[in-house]
Amino acid sequence: MMEVEQWIEGLIEQAGWFGPALFILLHLVRPFLFLPVVVVCVAGGYLFGFVQGTIYSIIGLSLMGAVFYKIVNWFPSVRERILSVKRKVAGERKMTVGQVMILRVMPFVHFHLLSIYLMDMTKSYREYMQYSILGVIAPALLYTAFGKAIEEMPWYVSMTFLFMLLLLYALLEHRNKKRTPKSSKMC
Repeated sequence: MMEVEQWIEGLIEQAGWFGPALFILLHLVRPFLFLPVVVVCVAGGYLFGFVQGTIYSIIGLSLMGAVFYKIVNWFPSVRERILSVKRKVAGERKMTVGQVMILRVMPFVHFHLLSIYLMDMTKSYREYMQYSILGVIAPALLYTAFGKAIEEMPWYVSMTFLFMLLLLYALLEHRNKKRTPKSSKMC
């Protein structure tokens, strides 16, 4: 195993700037390869270390968010398909930016579905990108830094972590309902 790790390190060193560029490109093609975000970020931490892996993941995920925004606006059929999935999964439920940020940390929530929520919440491409970049920092940090640790955690620790995230989400949902005025029904 040690030889494999040394071989990978040597390969990354020899690749120079091409290695990080390929890794960022991997983030862009990740949806077409059906790779979860967590897998690519963990690979970045393994290949490039915590700091560089996190930076490359933030760049790659941000570029992916930008490309997704453009594709969805250029191809209305793609947008309609994702909105259809959104309606099936969440109905007409509204979310806050904070809730989207929390859900981005959860590895089993569809990344582009959350991007659609961000698109619905924002008024411009610039505002979408600001929230999108802020929204990829936490998962990139968490998955890159703790990818190996989360993988090796006992199941009960992982479930406790998941429960805490769900509890935080529920608290934000409750706070959001208090702020949203109830619409009056006409009889």
